[in-house]
Amino acid sequence: MYHTASVLTNGKVLVAGGLGSGYPEVANLYDPSTGHWIRAGVMNDPRIWHTASVLMNGEVLVAGGYEDPILHSAEMYNQSTGLWTSTGIMKDARDWHTASMLLNGKILVTGGYSGHNMTSLNSSELYDPSTEHWTTTDRMNHGRLYHTASVLTDGNVLVTGGLLNKIFLNSAELYDPAVETSATIDKMNKAQSHD
Repeated sequence: MYHTASVLTNGKVLVAGGLGSGYPEVANLYDPSTGHWIRAGVMNDPRIWHTASVLMNGEVLVAGGYEDPILHSAEMYNQSTGLWTSTGIMKDARDWHTASMLLNGKILVTGGYSGHNMTSLNSSELYDPSTEHWTTTDRMNHGRLYHTASVLTDGNVLVTGGLLNKIFLNSAELYDPAVETSATIDKMNKAQSHD
C-alpha cells in the first residue's frame, strides 16, 4: 500500500516503498519474462507517499514521501547495478506530490504536503539529472495535494484539482518549462481529487 511501481527500460517492474510491516526499505523487481520476483536492493530511506520517475538514462528517481518525518531526500535506482544511491535533496520536504518528466529530461515536482500548519504546498521544484541538483521554479497559484500533473504533447504540464486545506479544488494550471512559469487556466466543471 502507498508504494510505487515503475516499468523500467528493460521491461522489468520496480516496486519501491509503501506500507507493510512498518515502512519497508527493501524494493522488489518483477520480471515478466520469468514471472518471478527478486529483491531490488535496499533503499536509503524507507518511504510511503513518494514519487518514482524513470529517467531518460533508465535510472529511477524516487523523491520525497513520508517516514516520520516527511522527507526532503531523493535517491536513484540503477537497473544495471541494482544499487540505490542518494542524490540531491529537495528544497521542501513533501509527500502526496506529483513528479513529471519534462521533454528536456528534467523532473518537475509540484505541490504536496509538508506537515507544517496542515496546509498544501504551492511550491514546485526541478530536478536536473545531469547535475543531480534541485532548483525552485515558479510556484503554483494554489497549494494542492492529491492532484494530477500531465505532460502535454507541446511539453507544457497540466496540473489539475487536488485538495487545499481540506477543500476540493476545481482549479487548473499550466506550467511552461520553456519560461518556467505557471499560469491559471479555465476551471474544471467539477472539483476533483484522488487519494
